[in-house]
Amino acid sequence: MDIFVKPTSENPSRGILKLGNKTYPCALGKGGISFEKQEGDHKSPVGKFGLRSVYYRYDKLDKPIYSQVPMMALLKEDGWCDDPNDAAYNKAVMLPYHASAEELWRDDDLYDILVVLGYNDNPPVTGKGSAIFMHVACDLEDHEFKGTEGCVSLKKDDLLELLPKLTTDTHLEISA
Repeated sequence: MDIFVKPTSENPSRGILKLGNKTYPCALGKGGISFEKQEGDHKSPVGKFGLRSVYYRYDKLDKPIYSQVPMMALLKEDGWCDDPNDAAYNKAVMLPYHASAEELWRDDDLYDILVVLGYNDNPPVTGKGSAIFMHVACDLEDHEFKGTEGCVSLKKDDLLELLPKLTTDTHLEISA
């Protein structure tokens, strides 16, 4: 069963994620969506992407989680290379790393659970964007989600509800 994501008409950084008959509010890139994603444009890429892996913070979960997508506990040294000029561009790396890389072990809750989307990874194209994940949303005081750097984000409870339904055959499709 695939996941479908569409932006809402009133705010391009907000969306609706649908899996089966259930819908969930989600956040998209601060700049909305793009058919021509570029590194640093704050837009979520339009397209259909496989689910590569799930990373999780074992120290921030109340109970065990399950998914048929390969799962890995995050380590404090886990990172993701976002340097378009590096050979490991858009790949997991161990920190410290010699090029620019995002820390996956964060003080906030955003990466307590993250699903790596198969965007720009086979092979990565320089400058087309990196670190496109489905992860925990930043919930603002008015219960609105803050736009992402280009990812799809959901409430933590919603993401936990989705995980057991995901398989290696599941795709996430972002459409206009």
